[in-house]
Amino acid sequence: MYTVLVTGVGAIIGYGLARSLRASQYPVRIIGMDIYPDAVGQHWCDVFEQAVPAADPGYPEFLRTVIRTHAIDLVIPGIEQDVARMSQEAQSNAFGDLSVSFALNNPELIAAASDKWVMHGELTGAGFETIGTHISGDFAELASIYGLPLLSKPRRSYASKGIQQISNHADFLYWRAKLGDNFMVQEVVGTVDTEYTVGAFGLGNGQCSQQIVFQRMLSREGATAKARVRSIPELETLVGRMVEVFRPIGPTNLQFRFHRGRYLLLEINPRVSSSSSLRTAFGYNEAEMCIEYYLEGKTPRRREICGGSAVRYIDDMVFYDCPDS
Repeated sequence: MYTVLVTGVGAIIGYGLARSLRASQYPVRIIGMDIYPDAVGQHWCDVFEQAVPAADPGYPEFLRTVIRTHAIDLVIPGIEQDVARMSQEAQSNAFGDLSVSFALNNPELIAAASDKWVMHGELTGAGFETIGTHISGDFAELASIYGLPLLSKPRRSYASKGIQQISNHADFLYWRAKLGDNFMVQEVVGTVDTEYTVGAFGLGNGQCSQQIVFQRMLSREGATAKARVRSIPELETLVGRMVEVFRPIGPTNLQFRFHRGRYLLLEINPRVSSSSSLRTAFGYNEAEMCIEYYLEGKTPRRREICGGSAVRYIDDMVFYDCPDS
């Protein structure tokens, strides 16, 4: 039996990972961790640890203690903040004396993907078609280039947080002042019903074991709300080219919009994404693949992916104080 630590189990990625581990072929003991004591995902775990935030100076030692206490075999980070801190600490060999594996992506890709302007430069330099993007310029100039509305995006954010449409000069000045050096403007491309999310399990050598493509609709929180499995050879070929260039390792999520006959990358998330539990439902279990790859040293076997669609909805988990309820 493997013991797996999943972080951020109060959020959709973390508790999705816990449920995917339960659905895997491997017997697992799941240790869940989250900064909130009432994190809902703890109820799909065997043990729960309340965590310190990833930005806390004591985070590395807290993590080391959890790993030693529970004899963790594999750590799968479920939130972006944990990915960034773990990658940083791993590069300084902070966990080198521990017998544990981390489901962490290529550190160079993690660093580039954390800043959308840097990622834009990487894509352009590699010869990929990109979305029109600026971090400077005045409103009239950018409106004349891209038309209105413009899209304001924080360079450093996650899960579509902070994205705003700008239709006038006053809004442009407001968001530029508010975001400061985090300000970035992009052309609006495609439509909400031409958005795609692709899961690719990278092998670190410019190849991936398999892909799965969803056409999706986003929720207001930035997670996938509706999805349909698609087979799009042109998009899968493009993802294959990006995998060759950026050499991801492990679960990797690439988001696209279809615009004027082209698939344009919105962003790369070098981690497990909010779509992971939906992918598991259609046969593509990334948590199980992590065990195969990081613990057993195997290229994850190809899964049989079922077609279909999915819709997320709000459910209730109720905990009674009264004994007869």
